[in-house]
Amino acid sequence: MPNFLPINTILVPQGAEYKAVCRGLRGVTGSIPTVVAIPVGMKPLLKYLQQGQFLAPSRVLIMGICGSLSDRYTVGDIVLYQDCIYPGKLQECDRPFTTQLNSAISQKASLVKCLTSDRLIWSAAEKRRLGETFKADVVDMEGFTALEFFNAAGVEVAMLRVVSDDCQHNIPDLTPAINDGSLKPFPLAIAMLRQPLAATRLIRGSLTALKVLEQVTNRLFSGNN
Repeated sequence: MPNFLPINTILVPQGAEYKAVCRGLRGVTGSIPTVVAIPVGMKPLLKYLQQGQFLAPSRVLIMGICGSLSDRYTVGDIVLYQDCIYPGKLQECDRPFTTQLNSAISQKASLVKCLTSDRLIWSAAEKRRLGETFKADVVDMEGFTALEFFNAAGVEVAMLRVVSDDCQHNIPDLTPAINDGSLKPFPLAIAMLRQPLAATRLIRGSLTALKVLEQVTNRLFSGNN
């Protein structure tokens, strides 16, 4: 039962996350959604969406990786967003779409509240503080912006992500490496070298999360549930 939902378009942050989703769709027969690589971060994403570079779909699935703000969620966990908050604002994902997705994933997914941040949250202490302050489970840099845009356009949206870093350990501060919606290789390498232990942990967590992202994509669209 390929693409039974049906889903017209998958949006996924450019780079490793986009590649993981594309690998997951490799070999899938039948109706395959269009996979669109989107910029990283709230402002670059909004600019991209406002340019209308792809036809308005009726159903959008946003995929990728995220960070945990709670001890309940650890590396490799699959999460489905119920809603996204940005300080003072809330946007909800489409409930029936999310429910359908949840029943289609054989591996257990957790329903979560996401905090969208306009900057990278790299400190474990700040993650825990934000989780408590906003009663949020995970953090990303695109969710709220995408929901706000598509909800206003009457497009059904669901979000499925995989946790790549927990709230117990710091990850490297990659802020200098994020520019115009993408990760720049040289500043990224410098940031990783400055914090080798945190970098090793980030790489390991990201590889685990990307593998799960690839697997869940494949199961979702190949009907192997």
